[in-house]
Amino acid sequence: MPGGDQELGSYYVGVDVGTGSVRAALVDQRGILLAFADQPINQWEPQFNHHEQSSEDIWVACCIVTKKVVQGIDLNQIRGLGFDATCSLVVLDKEFHPLPVNHEGDSHRNIIMWLDHRAVHQVHRINETKHSVLQYVGGVMSVEMQAPKLLWLKENLRETCWDKAGHFFDLPDFLSWKATGVTARVVDENSLARLNLLPVSLCSLVCKWTYSAEKGWDDSFWKMVGLEDLVADNYSKIGNQVLPPGTSLGNGLTPEAAKDLGLPAGIAVAASLIDAHAGGLGVIGADVRGHGLACEGQPVTSRLAIICGTSSCHMGISKNPIFVPGVWGPYFSAMVPGFWLNEGGQSVTGKLIDHMVQGHAAFPELQAKATARCQSIYAYLNSHLDLIKKAQPVGFLTVDLHVWPDFHGNRSPLADLTLKGMVTGLKLSQDLDDLAILYLATVQAIAFGTRLIIEAMESAGHSISTLFLCGGLGKNPLFVQMHADITGMPVVLSQEVESVLVGAAILGACASGDFASVQDAMARMSKVGKVVFPRREDKRYYDKKYQVFLKLVEHQKEYASIMKGD
Repeated sequence: MPGGDQELGSYYVGVDVGTGSVRAALVDQRGILLAFADQPINQWEPQFNHHEQSSEDIWVACCIVTKKVVQGIDLNQIRGLGFDATCSLVVLDKEFHPLPVNHEGDSHRNIIMWLDHRAVHQVHRINETKHSVLQYVGGVMSVEMQAPKLLWLKENLRETCWDKAGHFFDLPDFLSWKATGVTARVVDENSLARLNLLPVSLCSLVCKWTYSAEKGWDDSFWKMVGLEDLVADNYSKIGNQVLPPGTSLGNGLTPEAAKDLGLPAGIAVAASLIDAHAGGLGVIGADVRGHGLACEGQPVTSRLAIICGTSSCHMGISKNPIFVPGVWGPYFSAMVPGFWLNEGGQSVTGKLIDHMVQGHAAFPELQAKATARCQSIYAYLNSHLDLIKKAQPVGFLTVDLHVWPDFHGNRSPLADLTLKGMVTGLKLSQDLDDLAILYLATVQAIAFGTRLIIEAMESAGHSISTLFLCGGLGKNPLFVQMHADITGMPVVLSQEVESVLVGAAILGACASGDFASVQDAMARMSKVGKVVFPRREDKRYYDKKYQVFLKLVEHQKEYASIMKGD
């Protein structure tokens, strides 16, 4: 807590479950973080492309961080609780006990993580159906969505998992259920009092499960892909009615969950969001007056939220549905109520930067020098680039080095799981200068990928003028400046760098009834901290590098065609 007496008012707790840690924040009505805590969580990779976690581990971590952020305050001032999490798949039996999602039979590992790519064959077969629901995921379903993972479980773990399963949750919905014990899969406002099902957010089901906010489930899709057993009992295992994000669930926090979390029983618990969507909620509605931005006075649809962490997600909204090939959506009310959402993405961007840096021969030298200066390795690399750039702009150091960043396949807009990473322009040198320039080229490649996504969205009908960036990579000034320079658009950073947690807290604030709507809470709890403008004088250079960037994927496809003998 900051020094000095705190003004009496209402507080909200936001909990964010990311890929490698659980984080929590205590947030006030102005969207200011008063306390923050984080806790690492376990991951398992029993074989290549299999990534697993434990719902029990994650809940314990949620309890640890939540208790930390509310220490020393009057618990009666806490009005609401909101969760967001990665769109990982949680599997429980009919009594809500964990089931194994692995061949080892370890039921503790009951989560297939979002980045898991085990279901490659299953997603290919799903896409071959060309079912009409696929038009709402950019025309091609991703292996990171839930249908292929469910099909993999049915075909590979029938006896130990599939036949015993009672409930399949997206991780954000699991957390909401764990907090409220509401046994309802969810309900619209008119049926809330008479149904006793499990709470599932519209966000999760629409974005990752093919649910339609307008039409509901499409029986023919599940039957066509071989998952007809999920249709039984009105989709009771995966969700049959849906709550908008921010809706108050049941009777609020249960006494058992309240004890676990260190919070008062009965406080409002909100229907959840996927983590990237919470980040979008935390930044996209900020008041930009006085910053000289093109989006001032324009509809919120002129803004693109980019949430950059382990992966990057590009969230654009529109009043009417826009179908963008290779970009997920349009999803109605999945992030901002009343708006259609398109979601572009780049898989494992943050992890790619780590991979490139940590795999270089000069990495031990980098670690030692950064430690000696009490800096992070990326702060050191940024300062080292400033030293070696001499009189030229730092971005020009990569004139002969180019990277294609899809080391884990392309999510958007090419939607090609088979694409691989590429680096051209390598030399025999392995010194720290070489590492720094490779790091720079990787950051630039991610920004060029963002430019490609924006061009696809604008070609389909979006009109974007300003980027709103948050997440861990948003704390890296080089990453931010490269996105501004390469896209040619200003980048807005929030006053609170933990915008995802602000988004989660906004959910809790809405559930409490303290705000009239999600939009009202967004406007009052999101604030501009800094604006980074593109350096127009470098435009010609980045236009040339972008041409090279596009050539890389052309060549990769040509090489693949040659090797296949086509």
